[in-house]
Amino acid sequence: MSVNVNRSVSDQFYRYKMPRLIAKVEGKGNGIKTVIVNMVDVAKALNRPPTYPTKFFGCELGAQTQFDTKNDRYIVNGSHEANKLQDMLDGFIRKFVLCPECDNPETDLHINPKKQTIGNSCKACGYRGMLDTRHKLCTFILKNPPESNDTGSASVKKEKEKKNRKKDKENGSSSGETGNQDNIDAPEAVDRDDDDEDWAEETTEEAQRRRMEEISDHAKNLTLSEDLEKPLEERVNLFYSFVKQKKESRTIDGADKEILAEAERLDVKAMGPLILSELLFNENIRDQIKKYKRHFLRFCHNNKKAQKYLLGGFECVVKLHQVQLLPRVAIILKDLYDADLLEEDVIFAWAERVSKKYVSKELAKEIHAKAAPFVKWLKEAEEESEGSEEEEEEEDDENVEVVYSSSARELKVETVKPDTPEKEEDDIDIDAI
Repeated sequence: MSVNVNRSVSDQFYRYKMPRLIAKVEGKGNGIKTVIVNMVDVAKALNRPPTYPTKFFGCELGAQTQFDTKNDRYIVNGSHEANKLQDMLDGFIRKFVLCPECDNPETDLHINPKKQTIGNSCKACGYRGMLDTRHKLCTFILKNPPESNDTGSASVKKEKEKKNRKKDKENGSSSGETGNQDNIDAPEAVDRDDDDEDWAEETTEEAQRRRMEEISDHAKNLTLSEDLEKPLEERVNLFYSFVKQKKESRTIDGADKEILAEAERLDVKAMGPLILSELLFNENIRDQIKKYKRHFLRFCHNNKKAQKYLLGGFECVVKLHQVQLLPRVAIILKDLYDADLLEEDVIFAWAERVSKKYVSKELAKEIHAKAAPFVKWLKEAEEESEGSEEEEEEEDDENVEVVYSSSARELKVETVKPDTPEKEEDDIDIDAI
C-alpha cells in the first residue's frame, strides 16, 4: 500500500507516492532489533540514499543503526513499531526532502566538504538554499554525501545516443542517401575523440602540492566534524594538549590566534581561560599576566562566562602556590582588573559567593578574605565616580541661566560664571590703635 510522500496532503491523486514502511522485529533481550524491510523502495521514492532515513531514526530514537547494503538490510537497534517509524519518517521528509518554497519532494542535496555545508535545490520551482546543519544527521550526510547523478545521466544519454544511431543506420541503409550517412558518422567521430582524450593526472610539483592541499583541507573538515561529536571532557583534553604542545615547542608567544581558533573549533571557548591559567601561570603570575595578556583578552573580552572561568583558574593557581600567592591575592586581582581581563560586576558576583568548585571550601574562604580589601576599594571607587558625575551635572545646572529678551524671538541659554567672593578686609585690632 502506498501513501503520499507529503502526508499533510490528503489528495488521493497526489502524484508523489511512496510505499508504507514495513518493520520487522528480530531477536530477543539485549539483541532485539528492528529491520526495515522495504527501506530501499522508500528511499528510492524520496530520491535519497536508504542510509539517510535509517540514520535519522537512530538519531531521533537514540539508538544504534546498522547498514548491510549488499543484502539491503537496514536495522535500528531496539523494538520499534512501524507506525512510530512512519511518523518519524514524516519529520525526515519535512527537513531533508520537501522544498521549503513549494513543498514538492523533487529536490537534490549538494554537499560542500570544504565549507561543511549542505545545499538544497528544487527541480520543480527552481529554489536553491542551504539546509540547517544543526541536526545530528547532517554530520552523517557530510561524511557520506549522496552519489552524484551526473555519471548516471551521462551513461543514460550515451545509451540513448547508441539506440538512436542504430535506428538511424537502419533507416539510412534502406534509403541509401549519402547525406544521412554523413549525419550518422559524425557522432562516432566525436566519440573517438573522447576515447583518445588524455585522462592522466598532472605530475608536476605544483599539481601534486595542490592535490595535497585539497586532501588536507578535506581531512581537516572530517576531523572537525568528528571532534565536535566527542563529549565535552574529551574536547577540553584535546584543547589542553594543543596549548601544551605550543608551550613545549616554545611557539606559544605568537600563537594567540591559533589557540583561539582551536578553542572555537572544539566549542570550548568559554573554558579557554581555565586551561590557559593552568598552563601559563605559576608563582610569577604578575609578570605572566602582562606577558600573556593578549592570549587571555581574546577569550575574556566581553565574555563574562570566560571571565568566571578565569577566576576559577586563578583559584587553582593559588592552590598550587599557596605560600607565595595567598598573601598577594588582592594585588593579583587588581592586575587582572587593570589588564581588562575582569569586569567589575563579574568580580562583585564572585566575591558574594564562596564556591568549592575549584578548591576546598576552607581555601576558597581564605582567598575571598584576602581579596576583600580589593573588592571594597573597587566598590568605593565606583561609588566615588558615580558621585562625582552627579556633582558635575548639578554644577552645570546651577551655572546655566535662562535670559529673556523682549526683542529676541527665542529663549537664550547662557552660562554664568559663579561670582568669586572678594577677600574680606583684615579685622582691625583695637589694642593696636
